[in-house]
Amino acid sequence: MTLKSLMAAVCLSALATAGAAEGLKVGMITTLSGGGAGLGIDVRDGFMLAIEQSGRDDVEVIIEDDQQKPEIAVQLADKLIQAENVDVMTGIIWSNLALAVAPAATAQGKFYLSPNAGPSALAGKGCHPNYFNVSWQNDAFNEAAAVWANDNGIENVFLMAPNYPAGQDMIAGFKRFFKGEIAAEVYTKLGQTDYAAEIAQMRASDADTIYFFLPGGMGISFMKQFAGSGVEKNVMGPAFSFDQGILGAIGDAALGVKNTAHWSKDLDVPGNAEFVEAFQEAYDRLPSLYAAQGYDTALLLLSAMEKADVSDADAFRAALKEADFQSVRGDFAFGANQHPIQNIYMREVVKEGDAVTNRIVGLAAADHTDAYGVDCKM
Repeated sequence: MTLKSLMAAVCLSALATAGAAEGLKVGMITTLSGGGAGLGIDVRDGFMLAIEQSGRDDVEVIIEDDQQKPEIAVQLADKLIQAENVDVMTGIIWSNLALAVAPAATAQGKFYLSPNAGPSALAGKGCHPNYFNVSWQNDAFNEAAAVWANDNGIENVFLMAPNYPAGQDMIAGFKRFFKGEIAAEVYTKLGQTDYAAEIAQMRASDADTIYFFLPGGMGISFMKQFAGSGVEKNVMGPAFSFDQGILGAIGDAALGVKNTAHWSKDLDVPGNAEFVEAFQEAYDRLPSLYAAQGYDTALLLLSAMEKADVSDADAFRAALKEADFQSVRGDFAFGANQHPIQNIYMREVVKEGDAVTNRIVGLAAADHTDAYGVDCKM
């Protein structure tokens, strides 16, 4: 986290607080320290940029650091709900933390807008009228990647992810659509940084492609070790291990990797180029997928505020469901379970000047929706 981005977020939060006497109060619990801090910082900064651009002075945002620990997230949620009496909660990056916080928040009448985590348990039988996912359901990028793999001659894949809800969902999503062989299915410890044993398994396998999900510092560690291992196999994954903040740490070791995402800085849709420029100006760095999701989450919230007061829960819920905002990812709508219907693209890691970044190489899945909505009864 740069000093500039920290000061920008603090100043924006202070401005919002100053005018929020009868407006809307938001509790943001996200990861701002530790190996996953870059993800939470980007969600926070994207969210706060949209609030600033709106010109509204009636939105108070209280920002807390969960340190990527479920027990701390629960404590912070209790404080925000009981002591601060927030109207809306948002911010959580990790699925295990979302499962610890979101159901309790919605059960107490609060709205929860997820800017990242999309566990299957909250998309199906565990759906709730006050829970809206503004990012994706965990399986989505992986289902799209499997379709692309089928169409592009990939026949044998080594699968790897951390052993927690999001990791399990990611692998399940890929397997749901992949028609080839699975050489191995390996689950690592959450937060693991040494992948020598797994890379040895990859070397010995007959897989033509390594498909993995390792967000934040885990992905950085793995890609650096894999690049230096001499293992010559293709690498694919969802965008979470190859997004802008992570690529800055991985560098050239990620060049050529294919990854699926609903957003990219080069996506030609209304408002996206302006968002990229504004984010760079505010924070002196390129936005990531996480920043785009934070930005869209704030735009959704602001669009609902234009139509209803949060004190009228039914009207506010209906306004959220309409999703009447211009997403920086293009067309966006909610399915029946209040998870996104959206396009998912295949990206490739490339070098533009001195910057390692992503560019879109094609559409992987059009108007994708998740597999769990059929089990949601609202």
